[in-house]
Order: sequence, then structure tokens, then C-alpha cells
Amino acid sequence: MIGKFLFVPVFLILFACNNDEFQIREPFQDDAKYIVLMHPTVFNLERFQFLTENGIFPLPENYRAVGVYHQSASYDYSLSYDHIRENHLENTSMLGLKYELHENNLFIANALSSDFKMIFENTEGIIFFGGPDIPPSIYGYPANLLTVITDPHRHYLELSFLFHLLGGFQDESFEPLLDQKPDFRILGICLGMQTLNIATGGTMYQDIPTELYNIHTVEDVLDQPADEQHRNYQIHFRTDPDVFPYSFHRIHVEKGSIMESINGGTAITPYIASSHHQALKKIGKDWKVTARSPDHKIVEAIEHEKYPNVFGIQFHPEVIRLYEDEPLIMVPEQTGGKSFFEIYPGEMGVDFHLEFWKYLGKVYDLDAGV
Repeated sequence: MIGKFLFVPVFLILFACNNDEFQIREPFQDDAKYIVLMHPTVFNLERFQFLTENGIFPLPENYRAVGVYHQSASYDYSLSYDHIRENHLENTSMLGLKYELHENNLFIANALSSDFKMIFENTEGIIFFGGPDIPPSIYGYPANLLTVITDPHRHYLELSFLFHLLGGFQDESFEPLLDQKPDFRILGICLGMQTLNIATGGTMYQDIPTELYNIHTVEDVLDQPADEQHRNYQIHFRTDPDVFPYSFHRIHVEKGSIMESINGGTAITPYIASSHHQALKKIGKDWKVTARSPDHKIVEAIEHEKYPNVFGIQFHPEVIRLYEDEPLIMVPEQTGGKSFFEIYPGEMGVDFHLEFWKYLGKVYDLDAGV
């Protein structure tokens, strides 16, 4: 019943206003600390708001969020502006970037380099959220028939920004911005982790079932053990519009990693929510793998070897339904009408997710340490 009883607000309301007076703040206009949300769709803003307001992600109250996006991206970010105004999110602002990026200028100094530097210098960390497939031509591969490219300008922005922050194999003489502030915080979730890898010179498997398991039909994937299903392929049948679009499987956490510390230093392999069909292949510059699928075929988490607060995860701890007591609908019925808390209580999954956000909150709390 955590969804009903646990939550307490943590953000400080900075000022009050009437509905017709609310104005979205300009970012970086005061002494507040900022966390960047890349691709700030309404969906991602709602998840961030849920996690922080309910104390799951205990971000210190002096932080504000700034959503950063490219004005040529396919999403209509005016919806996000409307969401901020309608919900009086005094702690949230937006920043749209406009200079053109293309595949040939992502991993060099370009027209957005000064903007990247400005954002970096005025913020404490960045979250890169999930999303669609990255154009494989960026990492030197032809496009698989199962690769779906829907928003290249979003990818161009995030890849170039991360290369400026971390550097990569593409140009090892390039000086990463994080050399100036090594404790800067970066989290990549699902696509975000894939972007971390490609931005630093890594590559991808473009389709897990066909390339890693030699499986070519939905039915054959669904016949596989749960630990080998990395998205809920039941959604392909569209038998129920409310079906939970994630699969649950375990991850194997490597010793001596951030993931192990979050997992309480135990050998238990927690269940996580997964929804992806691509996976890391060649690992980019300065990463170490810190979690894998139980069969060790899929990279589930990476940590940066130079910068201690930079890591990526292939799973989805930000999903709101994981922290509510409502039943999850899986087709065919796999949950018995139970919530995540009931299916995977304690060390089976719930504790890992709560400790994950608790750890991230400490990373952002300059007085707490980790």
C-alpha cells in the first residue's frame, strides 16, 4: 500500500500565483541548483514530478528542473509548456535549442558547443530518458528492418551533448566538459544508456530476439523464459489497451559496483521492469559493465570509470506503476491481479527500486555524500 501512504512532498514552492498570472521561469536566473531533464515531454515531466513529490527520488528542496530539447525534434513541446502552466510547476522551466545538428557534426565542436557548456556550468546533473531507436548510421551500421527511427533530431542533440560531456573514441583528443567538474551527475535510462554508449564510441545490437536468440516471431519470444524477454511482446497483439507494456526479469549485479551497493551488497538478483529490443554491443570509451541479464547476453547497467556519478541502466525504475498498489494487467494473466509490490516484495524487487532513487538523491545532496 505504499502508493497510498508513503509519499511526502519534497520540493519547495517558491512563489504563489493565480491561474491567469502563472509564468514559467527562465532557467538559470537565480542561485537555485538545477537538474536537467532531456526530452521533457509531459510523460517524462509527470514521472519526474511523481518521483520527487512523493519522496521516492528525495531530491533536495533547493533544486529546480529545466527541460532541455531541440526545437526540430518531432515532439510538440508546447504541450509541456501547457502542462507546466496548468499544474503551476514553479520549480520547472524549459530551454529549447535550435542550431542545426546532423550526423557529421555530432562528435566535434559545433554550433551548440557553447550552449552545452553553458548548461553544464549552470547545472548539477542530467537525466536522459527512454525513447525510440537511434539511427544506426551514426555508429556505422546499416539499418536493420526492425529498427524504427522516429526522432533523429532528438538523438542528434543528446548524442552530441553527451560527447561534449564525456568524450569518446570518435576523437580521443577532445577535452570532455566533465574534466572540469568530475563529480557532475548523469543518469541514462534505457535509450539514455544506449545514448551514453554510442556517444562515447560504442555500438548496438539492433534487435535482441533475432540477433542474440535467433528468434523471429512474437510467439517464439513469449515461449522463452521470462529472464530472456526484454519487453512485453503481448502488446503486439493489442488484446487489451491497458496491458502493462513492460516485462519483468531479473538482472545479475556485478561485485564492487554502484548497482551492488544499491542492492545491499547481496547476491540476490532483483526483478526490474524492462521494455527494449536493442542492446549494447561494443562498449564505448571509459565504461565498465556493472549488471547483465542472467544469461549474460544483455548489458543491463554501466558505470563510468573516470566520473563516479555517471551511469546508465537498461531498465525502467521511473515507471509510476511500480510504486502504486494498483494491479498490473499482463496478457495472458501473469500477475494474478497484483501490484508490483505484491509480486516482487522486498529484496525480490521493491527494495532495489526504492534504494536506487534513495542513492540518486544522496548523489544530488551535496551535504549527504554517498
